[in-house]
Amino acid sequence: MDLSTQIATDLLSIKAVFFRPEEPFTWASGIKSPVYCDNRLTLTAPEVRTHVENGLAQLVRENYPDVEVLMGTSTAGIAHAAIVGHLMGLPMGYVRSSNKDHGRQNRIEGKLLPGQKVVVVEDLISTGGSVIDVVEALREAQAEVLGVVSIFTYGMKRGLERLAEANVKNISLTNFDCIAAVAAQEGYIKPEDVQRLLAFRDNPSDESWIGGTK
Repeated sequence: MDLSTQIATDLLSIKAVFFRPEEPFTWASGIKSPVYCDNRLTLTAPEVRTHVENGLAQLVRENYPDVEVLMGTSTAGIAHAAIVGHLMGLPMGYVRSSNKDHGRQNRIEGKLLPGQKVVVVEDLISTGGSVIDVVEALREAQAEVLGVVSIFTYGMKRGLERLAEANVKNISLTNFDCIAAVAAQEGYIKPEDVQRLLAFRDNPSDESWIGGTK
């Protein structure tokens, strides 16, 4: 079993990714979604957590061999950055969603020197906005951001376009297409649901997939 399939299987087994095409979830943006994702659940499942953290370390080694510092996204990426940093013997820190309103008013927590080569650790990428914001904060601090590693990405067209526009490279352990295929194979969803799920991924604002095969 390849790494992407292994992680997809893991996330489905602990319901970190949960498909419900017949009863869509509603995102904060109002978009109806057939999938719910909470990768924080990986932290409470030791076997899955081991697969995820070793997998993220592998992605960093293979794709960003010159990395000097890991920076987690706040809050979901912090624990993963800490564990991967421990596995790799690398320093880590994290980037707040906004500056603190007290003390030194830091946004970047942890020691970061100008010119240091950084990899951002994120748990989930959908539209790409939050991780791009983190990368821009690190660039403003004069870090050299090599790219991002994440557990799961939706692969949405808008997200991919935004990452490309911001010149941000992302490598994920698994993706929406892989998880949908494994979910159908393992019986979490019906095989005919896969196309509906991919239609959602291609255009989340188009809700025509909701009225698909039932």
